[in-house]
Amino acid sequence: MSLVRGAVRGARAPPEIRRVVRTLSPHRGALAATEAALTSDRRIALLLDVVDQAFDRRAWHGTALWGSVRGLTPREALWRPGPRRHNIWEIVLHTTYWKCIVRRRLTRDPGLVFPRAGSNWPGLPAKPDAAAWRRDVALLKEQHRLLRAVIARFPAARLAARGWRSTWTNAQHVYGIASHDLYHAGQIQLLKALKGR
Repeated sequence: MSLVRGAVRGARAPPEIRRVVRTLSPHRGALAATEAALTSDRRIALLLDVVDQAFDRRAWHGTALWGSVRGLTPREALWRPGPRRHNIWEIVLHTTYWKCIVRRRLTRDPGLVFPRAGSNWPGLPAKPDAAAWRRDVALLKEQHRLLRAVIARFPAARLAARGWRSTWTNAQHVYGIASHDLYHAGQIQLLKALKGR
């Protein structure tokens, strides 16, 4: 059983919290409702922790996505290991795009669109200079912030439901975007090593 799955199903409030709730409320229904609310909060908190570690928090697995792009120059971000291979800049735009799409699926908002032309692998800017690189890195940070805010207030009762226009559940979208960040963070770290950075 996965950690997230175990947290989503069968999680209970710690005994000390259950004791306090029991003494404050003689009604069993109130205890169950309070415990359910605490459990829901714990599921969302766990998903947020996974998303945070994959993006910009210190974790045992090594460099997260934000750490892998921090401090790169446009020239480094544009370097390709071979013909028809993605560069770091394209990977940044790709991960940014999917943060927006997961947010759209969680919010079920058809009006939410990625602010750049293209999908999945949006094209590089016409003038890929330092200012454009800063804008695209800032866009990554902004899309992450917006997605994180949606996850933080997401109703835990909807985690097992399918995401909007998707075969995956909402919970799978959340930990999936964290996995996506880590996959591409590793890819970026490998590209940096190949370039000799």
